[in-house]
Amino acid sequence: MDLTAFRIVQETLTNVTKHAAVKEARVLLSYFKDTVRITIDDDGSEAPAPPAPGSGFGVIGTRERASSVGGRLQTYRRPEGGFTVAAELPLHP
Repeated sequence: MDLTAFRIVQETLTNVTKHAAVKEARVLLSYFKDTVRITIDDDGSEAPAPPAPGSGFGVIGTRERASSVGGRLQTYRRPEGGFTVAAELPLHP
């Protein structure tokens, strides 16, 4: 699960760098009894940058990575601009 969490943060921040006109991105890790929640917000513009050649599978791969450990991933545009990626991963004993 640790590696999955790391890779979700890494891939999401890579996507922010490639596709969003941002001033900042925020990563929040929230630990609960049985889960860890990862929330990454950026303050990018409402108009995303065009995809770089050879790209376009980052969110799909991130969703599959979360699913592979029994987690889930949500992505959405923020009303004030920017984008949020939120993952919830189970903490196994």
